[in-house]
Amino acid sequence: MSMPALFKGRLSIPVIAAPLFIISVPELVIAQCKAGVVGSFPALNARPAALLDEWLAQIQEELAAYDRAHPERPSAPFAVNQIVHKSNNRLEQDLAVCEKHKVPMIITSLGAREELNQAAHRWGGIVFHDVINQKFAHKAVEKGADGLILVSAGAGGHAGELSPFAFVAETRQWFDGPIALSGAIANGRAVKAARMLGADFGYIGSAFIATHEANAVPRYKEMITTSGAEDIVYSNLFTGVHGNYLKPSILAAGMDPDHLPQSDPSQMSFGTDESGERNKPKAWKEIWGSGQGIGSITGIVAVAELVARLKSEYDDARDPSL
Repeated sequence: MSMPALFKGRLSIPVIAAPLFIISVPELVIAQCKAGVVGSFPALNARPAALLDEWLAQIQEELAAYDRAHPERPSAPFAVNQIVHKSNNRLEQDLAVCEKHKVPMIITSLGAREELNQAAHRWGGIVFHDVINQKFAHKAVEKGADGLILVSAGAGGHAGELSPFAFVAETRQWFDGPIALSGAIANGRAVKAARMLGADFGYIGSAFIATHEANAVPRYKEMITTSGAEDIVYSNLFTGVHGNYLKPSILAAGMDPDHLPQSDPSQMSFGTDESGERNKPKAWKEIWGSGQGIGSITGIVAVAELVARLKSEYDDARDPSL
């Protein structure tokens, strides 16, 4: 396993918080980094586009002040997620803003671009790319990604279908760089299990939705705390890409979660206009994404409390037979 120098001495637990569409805003990212996990947000959450510059300045200023006050326990680094799909007409503009602020980590999704990786490397950043199979994993590394996020079965939002056991084992046969594992990870024991499988980080999203700092409506947060794995529906209807969604939110939208039609993948789109409306407004706004690990989430808490619980569970995790 390989831990990049960027993270050494700055993590309370080996966790990267996933960038959550609409939900991840500076308040959440800053709280995550202060708690000792990598905080992240999608660049597309900053709307209008000019807001991205303000967000990055705010995050850097607040974390720098925190680090000056806590030199013995500096904050974790943060990351910006860039959607590389052709429908994202903001990519070049947002990447230039990231270069201006020398963002330490970029997470790329839905496409791997060599020139983007090279740009991040020029300013001293590193790039992790999220993938759902070996084909995309090889392509990402060939194009210069530093690390991989293996999005396996049970992950929230856009998710794959591979078992994490198989996915990590097969990736480790050819890749010795940093790996983050995504898929139903919502407690510290699961983070420890990810490490034992051969990953460097647990990649956690859904658990952070049910926090005070998350930009999610109260009903969404409550639904996370009262649902379990059997309440997750895997469908490509809402964006054209298969993902996991909360069944109660599908029912609330007047749809039958057991008989959802298939979407045409060629019509998938992830861009936004300046009004902030998605091209497919039901996804994320009315149909809420979530992973299968939410049975571990029983209450809405502050980020610091959630990370403290994850760390305690991580530290206590051991083989009960020993």
